[in-house]
Amino acid sequence: MDNRPENKPDSAQLHLVLISLHGLIRGQNLELGRDADTGGQILYVVELLRALAADPRVGRVDLLTRRIHDSNVADDYARQDETLPDLPKAHIIRFPAGPDEYLPKEALWPYLDGFSDHAMEYLRQQSPSLIHSHYADAGYVGMRLALQLGVPLVHTGHSLGRSKRQSLLASGESERTLEKNIACPSVSVLRKKFWLLPP
Repeated sequence: MDNRPENKPDSAQLHLVLISLHGLIRGQNLELGRDADTGGQILYVVELLRALAADPRVGRVDLLTRRIHDSNVADDYARQDETLPDLPKAHIIRFPAGPDEYLPKEALWPYLDGFSDHAMEYLRQQSPSLIHSHYADAGYVGMRLALQLGVPLVHTGHSLGRSKRQSLLASGESERTLEKNIACPSVSVLRKKFWLLPP
């Protein structure tokens, strides 16, 4: 008889957690191109969720994202737990982060700690094997969760700010100033908490 809690993977199987906060994320009928936050990253993360859930070494994959209650978007984004019908090991778990309405990614930063708290409450019961964060906002959340849970963190940046960099250079910022402002604080934080692997 199997006494494991419902939907909890066998301890020999991996429990992977993906985090992607912005945009509109659901398991089917993606609204790609609706706005600047519903592009390739959404497609990539949902396809990654599907691919990992199909792997026999994986017992469960949770994609953590923001819960949205907004009359301007489908009710799908307000569901707390969405299990993909064709992949029972794949779950999209939504937590509140700030106001209910759909927000652009730039407006989410003040609410990331609250999202982290909800995610931590959930993950303490789940015992994940690894966290994989997507984009800077989720990277911040992922780092907090990984440190608290003592699990590895993998991060995919997706956008490296190429167009923003070009805009700042065109406005008179120097290359050296940009590199210093971006690299120095990031490296000092990472050196304290994580190993940096050379390319």
